[in-house]
Amino acid sequence: MRTLYLCRHAKSSWDDPGQDDFDRPLNERGLRNAPFMAQVFKQRGEPLDLMVTSTAARALATARFFATELKAKETPVFDPAAARPQLILEANLYHASVRTILSIVNELPDTATRVMLFGHNPGFTDAVLYFGSEDLDNLPTCGIVRIDFPIDTWKLAARDMGSLVWRDHPKRHPGQE
Repeated sequence: MRTLYLCRHAKSSWDDPGQDDFDRPLNERGLRNAPFMAQVFKQRGEPLDLMVTSTAARALATARFFATELKAKETPVFDPAAARPQLILEANLYHASVRTILSIVNELPDTATRVMLFGHNPGFTDAVLYFGSEDLDNLPTCGIVRIDFPIDTWKLAARDMGSLVWRDHPKRHPGQE
């Protein structure tokens, strides 16, 4: 069994229209929602082995809120002997297509059975649909889904192999609009 969580970055700022998309930071709402959703995820009691994030500013900031809440260590490579979750940066997750997301998932280390990816739409919504959900119109900002795969190696993850177990996002929680 493998468990994949996809977390779309929190709401980003458009205050500077000339700013490069890659460098856009979180806005006020994103700065509220990211730590809140990290707490919500921690309260679920679902441990993680590995977190992998896009290097875009808004995704990285979102991932770092989760890393702080989950006491994860940012590291360049996964260490299966580590006692706590680890956060790795993956430039290819920036506006990744389903094909790229699948490639990243297929290359995950098998010693990490519970992994969360942080990235962007439309790729993340498309990936949820690709892996097996038929009822997701859009993964909202700072939205998280859990997809379980009945496989023993990430290399076998493929279309329609996953089961959407749950989904959550800030607007499902009063006061997080």
